[in-house]
Amino acid sequence: MLPILQKEVINCRRCPRLTEYTARIALVKRRAYRDWEYWGRPVPSFGDPAAAVLILGLAPGAHGSNRTGRMFTGDKSGDILYRVLHKAGFASQPSSGSREDGLTLTGAYITAVCHCAPPGNKPLPEEIRNCRPYFERELDLLPTLKVVVALGKIAFDNYLDILKSRGLIRSRAPFVFGHDRQFSTAPGQPILVSSYHPSQQNTSTGKLNEKMLLAVFRRARKLAATC
Repeated sequence: MLPILQKEVINCRRCPRLTEYTARIALVKRRAYRDWEYWGRPVPSFGDPAAAVLILGLAPGAHGSNRTGRMFTGDKSGDILYRVLHKAGFASQPSSGSREDGLTLTGAYITAVCHCAPPGNKPLPEEIRNCRPYFERELDLLPTLKVVVALGKIAFDNYLDILKSRGLIRSRAPFVFGHDRQFSTAPGQPILVSSYHPSQQNTSTGKLNEKMLLAVFRRARKLAATC
């Protein structure tokens, strides 16, 4: 059951470096959020348990999701993502500032490669491996999935690694990451769509903009309706 799994995620302490870092950030805080009580723990997944589209990100932001306790909530990445999800018909509202703001997802579910905020936004390979069993169980508990949208190359590669470990693909080599690309992986498996991550680095440099990201989710909605 997904609720039981998310409780396990919240209580996870498999990665001492991340456990220490998220707790320390929650105490030190950022000046702009000094009145907030930070979440400071692993951030659970969020969305519709009957989702047709799964959105796979990298990891919570130290002062975003690690503060608010909800995926892509409270930072610049979430600002653009939720605007796009609202325009594409997946989110009930275009902004997300708090896990108690009433936002809901319909037909979509958001998870991440790593559920704890990592220093420098860079989880270590072993930390990604520690978190992977949670994602694998989510895949098994979301039987209505039609599309997986991987935000960034790490998410893309991690999903393909799972398919390879399950014997569903032979190699990652035929799957070349790029923005708004579509891949058929194996019979009976969701269509994979790759996208640049909506990080502030990508959006501030113009590598990714709202129109480009909206095209990804309009593609995902169309695929979910036709697959």
